[in-house]
Amino acid sequence: MTRVLYDLDVLRTFCTGVELGSFARAADRLGRSTSAVSAQLKKLESQCGTPLLRKSGRGLVLTEAGETLRGYALRLLELNDRAVAAVRGSELRGLVRLGLQEDLGESVLPHVLGQFARAHPHVRIEASVARSDELRERMALGQFDLALLWDVGMNHACVHGEHIMRLPLQWIGPASLDAAEAGWARGLNGGAQGDEALPLAMLEAPCPLRDIVTAALDKKGLAWRHAFNSASLTAVWAATAAGLGLSVRTPFGLPAHVRPLDAQALGLPALPSMDLILGRAALDAPEPVDRLARILVDAVREHVRRQEIAI
Repeated sequence: MTRVLYDLDVLRTFCTGVELGSFARAADRLGRSTSAVSAQLKKLESQCGTPLLRKSGRGLVLTEAGETLRGYALRLLELNDRAVAAVRGSELRGLVRLGLQEDLGESVLPHVLGQFARAHPHVRIEASVARSDELRERMALGQFDLALLWDVGMNHACVHGEHIMRLPLQWIGPASLDAAEAGWARGLNGGAQGDEALPLAMLEAPCPLRDIVTAALDKKGLAWRHAFNSASLTAVWAATAAGLGLSVRTPFGLPAHVRPLDAQALGLPALPSMDLILGRAALDAPEPVDRLARILVDAVREHVRRQEIAI
């Protein structure tokens, strides 16, 4: 039996096309022609001996074999990239100053720091967790090389901002049914038109989400009150899980004791989306900064894929 040796370059094209939802866009990102990408996919399916993609409406989706291959391909590519970084970049030295928001830090920072430290043991990382306004201010003052933050409407103040993804804002409530039946639920049992004002658990001002949420509730004619305010997102999640009030966030990095709610079923207003931005102090950055930026972006996208979050 002939041993199959997958071409890592072909696997990267395959994974990039699936990630972007378009092999034409993958061709642009990878600097190849669409015909070259098509030839790579044909080669890969020939090696596998089974279709990896099937038509669904006007697009393509992975077959069961395609899903299986993608999982292995991502691990092979990560291992390859680690090996390259270890050989080429083990002697990289310097300092990278990173700023990011609390939910992003809890979700991706441990993995990113571990991966980066193994590949570049002589590069120091100074990571600061702060809210978006503070991150922008410190970025403008030159205190960060990179800043990963949420932004509404892409009105970000970073001079060099890379758009990573857009995720919907959702109403967040307690994961346990018992807590969900307390406090805030009494005002919603009558179709969100009860006499009791809807309690909110939010970050302290200034917070753009507070304005978005209260404006949406006012437009729908729903009474509301600030039941819990904190500078800590962890504290907000604790209050939400206890049933003290509803909060609002994207589905990214939610702890297990809270969950997104069906806004339509509860009579709550629909909310806009938020953009995840990677701000850079300069486009022409030192190599350690570029390396960390790529690891960050890859980690965020992999987290979204693992959590099956719709983009």
